[in-house]
Amino acid sequence: IYTGGRITAAQDIAAGKIDEAQYNLQLEVISQFENLVHYYFGAVLARQVYATRIRVEDGLKEHRNHAVLLEKQGQIARVERLQAEASFDKAVVERKKAGRDLEIARAALSRVLDSPDHVDPADMLFITDHLPPLDQFISATMRNYPALGVLQSKNKQVAGLVDVEKGKYLPTVALFGNVNLYKEDDLLNDLLPDWFIGIGVNVQLLDRSGRSDQLSAARSTIKRLRFLDLQARSDLSVLVEKTYLQAEQALEEYHGLLSSLKLAQETVNLRAKAFSQGLSTSLDVVDAEMFLAGVETQRAVAAYNYIVSLGQVLAVSGDLDAFFTYQKNNGIEGP
Repeated sequence: IYTGGRITAAQDIAAGKIDEAQYNLQLEVISQFENLVHYYFGAVLARQVYATRIRVEDGLKEHRNHAVLLEKQGQIARVERLQAEASFDKAVVERKKAGRDLEIARAALSRVLDSPDHVDPADMLFITDHLPPLDQFISATMRNYPALGVLQSKNKQVAGLVDVEKGKYLPTVALFGNVNLYKEDDLLNDLLPDWFIGIGVNVQLLDRSGRSDQLSAARSTIKRLRFLDLQARSDLSVLVEKTYLQAEQALEEYHGLLSSLKLAQETVNLRAKAFSQGLSTSLDVVDAEMFLAGVETQRAVAAYNYIVSLGQVLAVSGDLDAFFTYQKNNGIEGP
């Protein structure tokens, strides 16, 4: 009826193991979510880069055809037409390369989703105007990150071990009794009572199992777990801040390139018109197209980096659903 608290301690240890398993499951969910965001939107980025390369190829093809006509009419030199053809051929190569990159990204996503067929993402890249304050994410992480829960559950288990080792110094109390329902006809059974009840107390005076060393080891483990918890919280704060700043940097880069995008679009139009009038070279047109493609790609990469960082900071702060709210309610970067 009493074991020095060892039964209760064993129950606490078992409960701690259950908690640890649940927290480890949550950690696996977070890991898989971050993986999915990385590969899913990586495929979206590859698709967008591919679309940009198709647009560049189409633009340079039109420019090449225009250059051929102008050469026949004697309005441009042969070298200008050759420049236009070389640029178009290079654009074809770049488009094919982007197409292969897209297929690789789709294949990687399919493996992550364990799909026998290539998966084509239905979403587009997205971007926001700003992020909530950093302190909000750090506070949520300190409350919700499962790895901290794992340490707490381990601390609970070790505390149970301490109670088990303490219980070895305490007495064990047991009740016992007996009822004789049938008696054989002999002298021994005549001497025994029909029933009896009693209480037994066991106190272990000498022990060779090293219970004092085991108790000290358990207490030392508790101290070590407390240190690990403090260290984990410090590392998590640094991780959240780093990821948050990466998201902010990507956000600033995306919005900061808007003026460059407008300039590149206007430059393409002006260079094309000037070339048709003999006021600019084929190289000028190609440079304008490449500049526009570069800005578009750089903005798409910035949006992708923002999405990945946002997914990481929301995952560690325990708010996975907020990611889809951001995606649904904020600006979309297509195609």
